[in-house]
Amino acid sequence: MIEAKVEMLEFQQLGDERGQLVVVEGAKDIPFEIKRIFYIYGTDTGVVRGQHANLRTEFVLINVAGRSKVKVMDGLGNETVFCLNRPHTGIYLPKMTWKEMYDFSEDSVLLCLASEHYDGDEYIRDYNTYQEMVKEQREIK
Repeated sequence: MIEAKVEMLEFQQLGDERGQLVVVEGAKDIPFEIKRIFYIYGTDTGVVRGQHANLRTEFVLINVAGRSKVKVMDGLGNETVFCLNRPHTGIYLPKMTWKEMYDFSEDSVLLCLASEHYDGDEYIRDYNTYQEMVKEQREIK
């Protein structure tokens, strides 16, 4: 079950005639300390990335170049699509949020900030399994 809320984040833009600068600090501009950073680029428009949820890891996704879409689902039938197309905005994804990234522009660079180091065992890669886990967690609470 999603404990925190998926939300769009807007980061302060600092700039002058030389250009723009955006600073993102862990536990200040985003709600966690950053333990891992990776980025996705060179993805064809028709490719869907992600297609998983995480037991422990929270993410912030920022399209630092180009654009992409992110569909998030809560396992209860609710879904929202976010368009990431400004390098000073991002989307916060709490743990146990199903995510699918798609519709990448040719110049898209999707920066991913993660709260945990990579652990393949905490990934839920089957949506039906994810739905069952959400349902079980909801019944416990």
